[in-house]
Amino acid sequence: EGVVMELADCALPLLVGVLPTANPEEAFKDVAAAFLVGAMPRREGMERKDLLSANVRIFKEQGQALDKVAKKDVKVLVVGNPANTNALICSKYAPSIPKENFTAMTRLDQNRAQSQLAAKLGVPVQDVKNVIIWGNHSSTQFPDASNAVVKVGGSEKPVPAAVNDDAYLKSTFVTTVQKRGAAVIAARKMSSALSAAKAASDHMKDWFLGTGDRWVSMGVVSDGSYGTPRDVVYSFP
Repeated sequence: EGVVMELADCALPLLVGVLPTANPEEAFKDVAAAFLVGAMPRREGMERKDLLSANVRIFKEQGQALDKVAKKDVKVLVVGNPANTNALICSKYAPSIPKENFTAMTRLDQNRAQSQLAAKLGVPVQDVKNVIIWGNHSSTQFPDASNAVVKVGGSEKPVPAAVNDDAYLKSTFVTTVQKRGAAVIAARKMSSALSAAKAASDHMKDWFLGTGDRWVSMGVVSDGSYGTPRDVVYSFP
């Protein structure tokens, strides 16, 4: 109820109404977009896999409810960790919804990577594009700047040439992005909130409206592209 009050107090011009409910079938009735954020949160010292057993039950129930009452072309974004695994579980329990309609959020990792490169190069973050996040939303992910582009002095150039420091791009940059979630938890004793919400809205906006000339990363059910195993949720550009 408190969140509903806050949403009303934001006076958001596009918000028509809010239905607070603990019933998944009520929540998902005829939805076109679902943000699945309800998972057990990660605490300091925990890896995302530590959350698995608690969250299997949650995402099974939500998958079954989506299957029963949501639109069949619903776009589902799983934010709750471990996001890739939760997205796969949710999809398995919603067989009437296409697999490609289930995604896991790696946009926060992409935004973190862009932000690190922008700071390194001393440019606005919007002037860095086409960073890729490969793999799992966890400390095993691989942030890849090899095809990234930066705008410097009005012209675009490859990020590796602009940074001119391969050791940084292969070590410090990678580990900083991999461990950023843990660093946020260590600093504020809670997992990322505002940055995750921003990333979720970026992800869904681009999914509905398209990405223009920018590459974006999403965890999707693999079709075997790039030599990955099929039918696992993996982050691709």
